[in-house]
Amino acid sequence: MSTILLVAIDLDGTLLNSAKQVTETSAAVLRQVKEEGNVHVVLASARPPRTVRPFYDRLALETPMICYNGALVVDPPSGRVILHRPISGTIARGIIAMARRRYGEVLVSAEVLDRWYTDRLDPAYATETAKLVAPDLIAPVDAWPAGAVTKLLLLGEPSRLEALAAAIRRRYLRQVTITKTEDNVLQIGHATVSKAKALRAVAGELGVARHQVMAIGDNDNDVEMLAWAGIAVAMGNATPAVLAVADHVTDDHDADGAARAVHRLIVEGLPRKRRPPGKR
Repeated sequence: MSTILLVAIDLDGTLLNSAKQVTETSAAVLRQVKEEGNVHVVLASARPPRTVRPFYDRLALETPMICYNGALVVDPPSGRVILHRPISGTIARGIIAMARRRYGEVLVSAEVLDRWYTDRLDPAYATETAKLVAPDLIAPVDAWPAGAVTKLLLLGEPSRLEALAAAIRRRYLRQVTITKTEDNVLQIGHATVSKAKALRAVAGELGVARHQVMAIGDNDNDVEMLAWAGIAVAMGNATPAVLAVADHVTDDHDADGAARAVHRLIVEGLPRKRRPPGKR
């Protein structure tokens, strides 16, 4: 029997192909490992719950879901929030004010649990979430809820964002973390946020030890998660930082690479079912 009892899988660039779909091949392998191997399958994404949920439902999962790069862990069957590490409202609004002073055209969005607030949209800088769902509120920042923010997003011209990121890091050292998985988006979360910490919380919730966890990812926001897991798998399309911490490298996301790794490292180690007498 495989010693892996939990597999954590990133979505974009990992489980999802270029068309942002889970193929039937990948879905079948994950169903097999879940049903025959009793392995927990956990989705770990930078996305909000509302755009992770369709893939969660397609795979018929019942595990906690890691969202916003680990800032939020929810249990969809019960609706329970297992972990939430937001930025304070004061810091979030300080960053927004600084960003707008330095780069007036920057687009600003705030995610609060599973609700999205922005003051304007621009199709040129649409995130994957923006392509799928509409904001819950389009209004001036002062009209947004005054409390903590799960994730803050700044969108705009890449070179301007680089300068903004440097300024934010100087001003808010050890208070926030900045993740950049696309050139035109800065994702800003609490300094303690990471997929690794979220995965550790999920493993504890499910009673799974670290050495029994496998993680699969492709981008820099997956590095800590892969480094924490007992077995780390990098996609064929992974960044150099991900490849550097990987124990195994699989095919890319358009060749069902994540599913191939799960099949090779878990499914092939499962005991074979006995065939009924007289059947071959």
